[in-house]
Amino acid sequence: MTTVSVPPGQSSDASDAYDELVARVRAGALGPDPATQRIAVAFTTRQAVRHDGRGTGYRNEVLSLRLAEAVGSCAVEPGSLPDGALDDCVGADVARLLEHPLLPVRVAALDAYLMHVTPHTPAHGALAAPLPAGSSLEKSRVRAKAVVELLDLLAGSTVLVVGVVNSLLEALRSRGLRYLPCDLKGGVTEWGEPVLTDALAAAGRCDALLVSGMTLGNGTFEPLRRHALAHDKRLVMFAQTGSAVLPRFLGHGVSAVCAEPYPFFWLDGGPGAVHCYAGGER
Repeated sequence: MTTVSVPPGQSSDASDAYDELVARVRAGALGPDPATQRIAVAFTTRQAVRHDGRGTGYRNEVLSLRLAEAVGSCAVEPGSLPDGALDDCVGADVARLLEHPLLPVRVAALDAYLMHVTPHTPAHGALAAPLPAGSSLEKSRVRAKAVVELLDLLAGSTVLVVGVVNSLLEALRSRGLRYLPCDLKGGVTEWGEPVLTDALAAAGRCDALLVSGMTLGNGTFEPLRRHALAHDKRLVMFAQTGSAVLPRFLGHGVSAVCAEPYPFFWLDGGPGAVHCYAGGER
């Protein structure tokens, strides 16, 4: 897989890698002209969940765009997506959607294009990790194990977790890893731990970063990537949002990615898979 390139004499932590990637897609450097690629289907998926044995629940909403055989996705805050967003997307070409005023639309369009060009296959560096059939909680825990294994840290290390998922925190605890949970919503974890709201402010207190792909959709990914790159820290992404986008940053601040394209584990009780990309430079 071709990752983000950095112009000679320019450090990758001084450039906006995401914007550079978008520019290369627009120029047709990674595949067909995006102006020739049209979105056939646009849809949203809304979910509310409370697992058995858990004291708290949560809601998700995801915008997804279908390009040929590929689906690109971007999570949004529930209820925040305007009603007209789907009408804007369906039938539109990718080039136009990469300039849409809504960031989640731009991210979903980029994800759909890159999923179409470089699907999650071994030829593109992906290793499938199977998710067995089971309840949503059972599948969540298996996914969490696959994600946490990508951190490759010694017990006692501290991890900044951006995007609180209780199964991930549970998996970190089982490995003897400390963590600082962070989410823009704040609140507390299942275990009553306070959830921080400023990820970048907390990053300096951690040995590694475990970050949700949702940071692409709310514009907070780039500062975290730069922090990891500048301080030589592992940055592992778990991505339903931008699952085909984030592997492009391997070796440029991102160390590993657990990519989970649509349909997500919480939509189906049957077997599935996540796709792990490891070995990126720090």
